[in-house]
Amino acid sequence: MTLPDTMRAMVTMGHGDIDQIVLHETWKRPDPAPGEVLVQVGACGLNNTDVNTRSGWYSKTVTEATTGGAYQEVGEEDPSWGGAPIVFPRIQGADVAGKIVAVGEGVDPGRIGERIIVDCWLRDPADPMDKNKTGYFGSERDGGFAEYATMPARNALAVNCSLSDAELATFSCSYSTGEGMLTRANVTAADTVLVPGASGGVGGAVVQLAKRRGARVIAMASEAKHDAVAALGPDVILPRAPENLRAALGDEKITVVADVVGGPYWPKLIDILERGGRYTCSGAIAGPMVEFDLRTFYLRDLTFTGSTVIDPEVMPNLVRYIEAGEIKPALAATYPLEQLREAQTAFIAKNHTGNIVVTP
Repeated sequence: MTLPDTMRAMVTMGHGDIDQIVLHETWKRPDPAPGEVLVQVGACGLNNTDVNTRSGWYSKTVTEATTGGAYQEVGEEDPSWGGAPIVFPRIQGADVAGKIVAVGEGVDPGRIGERIIVDCWLRDPADPMDKNKTGYFGSERDGGFAEYATMPARNALAVNCSLSDAELATFSCSYSTGEGMLTRANVTAADTVLVPGASGGVGGAVVQLAKRRGARVIAMASEAKHDAVAALGPDVILPRAPENLRAALGDEKITVVADVVGGPYWPKLIDILERGGRYTCSGAIAGPMVEFDLRTFYLRDLTFTGSTVIDPEVMPNLVRYIEAGEIKPALAATYPLEQLREAQTAFIAKNHTGNIVVTP
């Protein structure tokens, strides 16, 4: 196929409010470097990393919940997920589904035409297990809020299924984050997993992935979203933040809390964990500062695990689950690329259930 020299792209010009995302009609189309592929983007999902990086929420100077607004006093040394300044302008967007249309030197030309989703984690090929040598697609290099994107060939994972690009674009970030949390917490069929924020992209993924492992799953979500959450298959659904969580749980014995919410409700989540229970965390959308009683932690023999950089096998495993029909997309809405600002505004409002994507 003949490729254009330019492309449409939504480009983040710097840290700040949503007006930093600007449509460029004739942005230079990238060419794949050696070892890379060029992907024609079919759809790209939204996630909290995009919002937090753009707004500067990762800075230690920020203590409030994720709002998507600009933070006035962002520390220059730590405004991105990895603690290092991000380079602008930047095309964000990690969750790409699309088709390989060109390859760089050293990549099999037979991959042209292959349908792919992205493994978002950029690793040092000589030392892929070193978490200090990782980056994120759409953060440390340009991502998918554009018509085309390049990426290392190893990050373009072939997928063979009947799902649409928009449906496929719901998986990469949310589901790999959820699977990474469950892997870190060693969740098995013997566990009962409590999932705050179960209506969100990651929370809904955790519900499905924990059920796939055979665990009992208790979801927490706003009551208006219970019907949509029920479609994900939890065993029990509770309100978003019951005043008396222990009473709401009844006889349920919670062995794992898988959390991306945090905020002021956090101590109640820790208090209901069984002795020897595990808390795994990959977000803090309700606020990063929490009240922590060390006595609960050590007297109950609890284990806490943070989860950001996933193990290398997580994404290939997810592709297998997708192809086998063991997990399903939760597509909340699709917007055209030029309406990324509107899509991100809806994403931040959290009135949806599942994932929001944009399509070029």
